Amino acid sequence: MAARRGPTFRRRALGKELRMLRERTGITIKEAATGLGFSETKLSRVETGHNNLPRAEDLEGLLDRYGLMDFDQREALLTLHRESLSRDPYVSFQNMVLPSMPMFASLESDAQLIRAWHPMYVFGLLQSESYMRAQFTISKPVDETTTQFIETNVRLRMERKKVLTRQDNPAALCVVLDKSVLRRVIGSPQVMREQYAELQRLCVRENVTVQILPLSARSYRTGGDFTILDFGASLDSVVFVDVSTGCTVTDKEFDIHQYNRRFDAMRSEALGPSATPDLLDQLIKEFDSA
Repeated sequence: MAARRGPTFRRRALGKELRMLRERTGITIKEAATGLGFSETKLSRVETGHNNLPRAEDLEGLLDRYGLMDFDQREALLTLHRESLSRDPYVSFQNMVLPSMPMFASLESDAQLIRAWHPMYVFGLLQSESYMRAQFTISKPVDETTTQFIETNVRLRMERKKVLTRQDNPAALCVVLDKSVLRRVIGSPQVMREQYAELQRLCVRENVTVQILPLSARSYRTGGDFTILDFGASLDSVVFVDVSTGCTVTDKEFDIHQYNRRFDAMRSEALGPSATPDLLDQLIKEFDSA
C-alpha cells in the first residue's frame, strides 16, 4: 500500500529537489532568484518547504536556470508542484492554533515513524480528550486564551490521533515519558484515570511503543519536549522542538544526529515497553485507594 502524502510533505520534497539542483549547478540563492520575480528570502523558504511557488512559470524559470532539460524529470517536478498547491487538511485550524501547528500536524500525518520525548505532559497523540482539555484549561488564564481556542485545539489534537489508528499505513509511534508525567495530576484524579486507560488502550497496538524513564534512573535527560518525524528514504527527517510560542523545526543533518542521540540515550535507560501496562495498573490502584 503506497504511503499517503499531503501537500506539506510534497512542498518539502519539491524544496529538497530544488536545493539539490541549485547546489549541483554551484550557484547561490541570490543568483538563482535574480530576475525571476521573487526574492532570495522567498526562494530560501521554498527550499525548506515553508513557502509554495505559486505559479508553474516560477518553477519552469528555476529549472531553466539550473539547466534541467530532461523532459521526464521536469514533468515529475511540475506534477509535484501541482500537488503541493492542494489545500492543506489543517488549514482551517490556522487562525486558532499556534503558528507552527498546521505545518507540524501535516508532516506528522505523513510520517512513517514518530519518536518523541516528553518530560512534563503526556505526549499529545497519547492524550485522552479530558486530559487535553484540562491541559489547555490550566494554561488559559496565563496565556490569555479563549474557550474557542481550547475547543479548537482539542478538536485538532483528536484529529491528529487518527494517524495511529487509520487502516491505511498507520504511523509507528515510539514515545519515552518521564515517570513524573504520570504522577503529575492534570485536571483531577478522574482525568488521570481516563488518561491511564487511554494509554493502556493504545499500548496494545503493534504500532505504538511507550516507555517510562524512572525517576531513579541516573541517565541523561533533556528538559524540553521534542518530536522526530521520519519519512523513510523519500524525505529528510524533521525535528520539532517545543518552545513557549509553539515549536521550532529543523532538518539540518547535525541537528537530526544530535536529537537521535538524545532520544536513544533516554530510551536505552527507560523501562522496556512490556513494563508500561503493569506500571499503569499500579497507578490506577493508587488513585482508587487514595
